[in-house]
Amino acid sequence: MTASRTPRDTVEVAASTPEREQPYAALGLKPDEYDRIREILGRRPTSAELAMYSVMWSEHCSYKSSKRHLRTFGQKVTPEMQERLMVGMGQNAGVIDAGEGWAVTFKVESHNHPSFVEPFQGAATGVGGIVRDIISMGARPVAVMDALRFGDIDHPDTARVVHGVTSGISFYGNCLGLPNIGGETVFDAVYQGNPLVNALAVGVLRHEDLHLANATGVGNKVVLFGARTGGDGIGGASILASESFDDEGPAKRPAVQVGDPFAEKVLIECCLELYAAGVVEGIQDLGAAGISCATSELAANGDSGMRVELDHVLLRDPTLTAEEILMSESQERMMAVVAPEQLDAFLAITGKWDVETSVLGEVTGDGRLVITHSGEVIVDVDPKTVAVDSPVYDRPMERPEWLDALQADSASDLPRAEGAELGAQLLRLAGSANLADASWITDQYDDYVLGNTALSTPDDAGMVRIDEESGLGFSVAIDANGRYCQLDPREGAKLALAEAYRNVAVTGATPVGVSDCLNFGNPEIPAVMWQFAEAVDGLADACVELSIPVTGGNVSFYNQTGETQIHPTPVVGVLGIIDDVDRRIPSGWQDDGQALFLLGTTRDELGGSAWAGTIHDHLGGLPPKADLAAEAALAGLMQGIALEGLATAAHDLSEGGLGMALVEGSLRFGIGARIWIDSLAERDGIDATAALFSESGARALVAVAREDEVKFTGMCEARGVPVLRIGVTDATSGTVEIQDVATLQLDEVRAANRAPLRERFGA
Repeated sequence: MTASRTPRDTVEVAASTPEREQPYAALGLKPDEYDRIREILGRRPTSAELAMYSVMWSEHCSYKSSKRHLRTFGQKVTPEMQERLMVGMGQNAGVIDAGEGWAVTFKVESHNHPSFVEPFQGAATGVGGIVRDIISMGARPVAVMDALRFGDIDHPDTARVVHGVTSGISFYGNCLGLPNIGGETVFDAVYQGNPLVNALAVGVLRHEDLHLANATGVGNKVVLFGARTGGDGIGGASILASESFDDEGPAKRPAVQVGDPFAEKVLIECCLELYAAGVVEGIQDLGAAGISCATSELAANGDSGMRVELDHVLLRDPTLTAEEILMSESQERMMAVVAPEQLDAFLAITGKWDVETSVLGEVTGDGRLVITHSGEVIVDVDPKTVAVDSPVYDRPMERPEWLDALQADSASDLPRAEGAELGAQLLRLAGSANLADASWITDQYDDYVLGNTALSTPDDAGMVRIDEESGLGFSVAIDANGRYCQLDPREGAKLALAEAYRNVAVTGATPVGVSDCLNFGNPEIPAVMWQFAEAVDGLADACVELSIPVTGGNVSFYNQTGETQIHPTPVVGVLGIIDDVDRRIPSGWQDDGQALFLLGTTRDELGGSAWAGTIHDHLGGLPPKADLAAEAALAGLMQGIALEGLATAAHDLSEGGLGMALVEGSLRFGIGARIWIDSLAERDGIDATAALFSESGARALVAVAREDEVKFTGMCEARGVPVLRIGVTDATSGTVEIQDVATLQLDEVRAANRAPLRERFGA
């Protein structure tokens, strides 16, 4: 007796079997969402349609909890913010006009949950995914950065995650031949079960080479090229990225993608040749949600339809079902829209690069996305209902009850030291996990491949030359402070933008664009949703005040383990343009006898500071108040200083305040310094602790040659930026001396600063 085969779940079968139960909950859909899909289709979905809707309506892909709030970025825009903006939110990455016919595209995204489950592949494919976003805009990727947050540095599981993540980033980026030019690393117990791996990539292109992810032109071919489709990453967007971790959850490991950087390197070169040949009408990378995403977004963005034959997808695993093919997030794949008359030329180029290619179907004019498998229709939907018109939730928001008590626990009440004890505290800060030398990590990355790196770690921002002839370049920095945001998410988001903006400015570049990665806990908890809304509003307002647009980014919710939510952590990347990288300003001084000037005003602002956390294990009070007008004035001053060549070094003041800026500026090239803080304390009405460790914004420590001091101070005064000479560089003593307070041996400071990561994670 022959067993009967279950008939394929086609559109025809779905229409005739409305009562069939479907596993929508296992795919991450809520009952009302499933009912909405049935209402849209006028029938139950096929299993393939259910797979598509489940991944595309996931939090990770649809932004259903954040979309209402993210509109703020588009509403709070001024004409000045749009002057350099070529492509904004809604495409794979934002694009900024860099001048001279050049453009720069950049974006930051998260790969948090995969990097806890499988740290190496999670981080590696995070780099690969963000690089493909850059490729899809028509650009050559030229640099990457990362913002990393791990659990307690002494927790037994932290080393597993740190080793895996840093190895994954270095493996993928180094194999691609892309310099890793900066970032940040933070350790905090709140990220123990939920590390954050935010990857940023930057690319450059000529204006005329810009490409968008649109499928237009009836009869144009839909072409899938790159790696074959496998079983890795199935459901990653819906099952892994859109859920919190708990002990009861499903096995997560199969949802983590596996990357091949060598395949991506070939894909980069192949794409660039395709663009140069003019044989691509539209293009989309295949990242989260794979073919489901690429087909529905291309069709929706182009206001067209598309017909695709799934049998033409080249597979690594021939046993994959249609649903698995649609949901797979296998890496190193791209989808292009190609005019029929250009198809042979397209195939000749992919053939030259040995990039496997298959024609899946064509663009239609009927506004429907139709997918067949074995000759039968298994998907027939309006692509906008999949990719654009996903659910939009107005989640309940409530200011958390615990916040009043937290803010009332002010850092101003913490004990303060005097004299030599302040020197001991500075040494402890230099040897703390979050202010420690990160070269154990960054030495694993190649920061100079391609030969255009002008600044990189440990400078305040990375800088890359765009054009060898003119010297045109860009500067980029990425920053966040979860401790500030836990105390006040609105002010914390402003401070993240202010720090990244300042880090770019002190290199001599002009900040021109923002990309953000908004990492938060469970949006179904009203306190988390309130934190998110506050951060978005604060960031949008700050962008208006600084006249700098948000060009795109990413939201990562459900960063929660059990009942533990991460601190709200909006990571902000800022891109700046500099007309000649030869005018760059490094973050450390290199010569003896140069004057050290402090720019800006220091206030008694120690809430959420590194001093409060390291010395007193304290988190409470209010963070520093962002002074965005002062930030803009400082940035304008730094651009003038760079243009006139009046500074030999500049270091922003942020975590650890003046004390850590002094330490890091001295350690950068091994040149010590002597400073005095009495005049600063007197001018700004603060004590020695605040003078050394306050984290007030809009400040920089600048080294100036003697012959330029008068012109330098004159420029500061003319631009209304407070300036105070507080010290001098010292190449002979081998010390960092704070007059009448303490003298620290530079070798001792360096040893303390290098120890934390090396002692925990190996030589």
